[in-house]
Amino acid sequence: MDAPRPVAQADSRTAADACAHIKTQPRSTAPAAAVRALSTGSTGNSSLILFREGDRRRVFLVDLGLSPRAITGMLGSMGLSLGDVEDVFITHFDTDHFRPQWANRLPAATKVHIHAGHARLAAHAGLNRGVVESISPSTRIGGVSVSTMLADHDETGVAVYRFNHPGAGIGYATDVGRPTADLAGFLSGVGLLAIESNYCPRLQAASARPEFLKRRVMGGRGHLSNQESASVVAKTGASAVVLIHLSRQCNRPDLAAAAHNSHGAEVTVSAHDRPTEWVTISDGGRGNAVNTPAELLKKPVKSTLFG
Repeated sequence: MDAPRPVAQADSRTAADACAHIKTQPRSTAPAAAVRALSTGSTGNSSLILFREGDRRRVFLVDLGLSPRAITGMLGSMGLSLGDVEDVFITHFDTDHFRPQWANRLPAATKVHIHAGHARLAAHAGLNRGVVESISPSTRIGGVSVSTMLADHDETGVAVYRFNHPGAGIGYATDVGRPTADLAGFLSGVGLLAIESNYCPRLQAASARPEFLKRRVMGGRGHLSNQESASVVAKTGASAVVLIHLSRQCNRPDLAAAAHNSHGAEVTVSAHDRPTEWVTISDGGRGNAVNTPAELLKKPVKSTLFG
């Protein structure tokens, strides 16, 4: 058996070193987009996606499963604010993916995007109809084409997102019940994939969890195991993967990384208590982890973004 691929850790370089590294890259390998998982797991999920449009950026959040204070603080540590977030994408409305207090805390200009099948859930969560946009099956936001599919999860399903941008394709799949051909086909060809790797079957079976919960997780409408997650990644051809939503009771980072040893993508494992490093994807389609994607954190010029 091959040795497990190393788990990507926070980059030890200074921000200045990382910025210099990016600025000296040829245009074909300069970052076109970046993903950073702020926190993932049963205590709360949220991830940040940046896209380069010209020489400026577009800022997305996927899920709002942390408190407004926590996410605002994390954004501030990166030189960002909620006002920089133009669009939010909600995968589903379990409270670890959408906290109810967000219903009245988003800036007026921020749009919340959902799968069309979740419109009633959005209204029940208190989101004003004027800020919610249903995607069925795709929409365009500036230079980014966003499409979604509904995968199995509990009774109401979960939205899987694909973000297509010149030079960068990003997929985001969490809480999906099973590794279907439709899921792999929907995500095929992305360069960077954030996907759940929720549990180790051995640890799940040996855990003290009640049997009904084990059946829910493993029964095809719950979560992906490490091996199921790796099988999806292998079929997409992604060059970089961020493993999200690891169970703290029934998984370990080393086990998740080992299960993903076979597909050849660069692996970053998220945590519940700290953000990952930035994982970027270049115009050439390759993903890699860096401390700070300088070109993507520049202050936007609205005429460039929206003119």
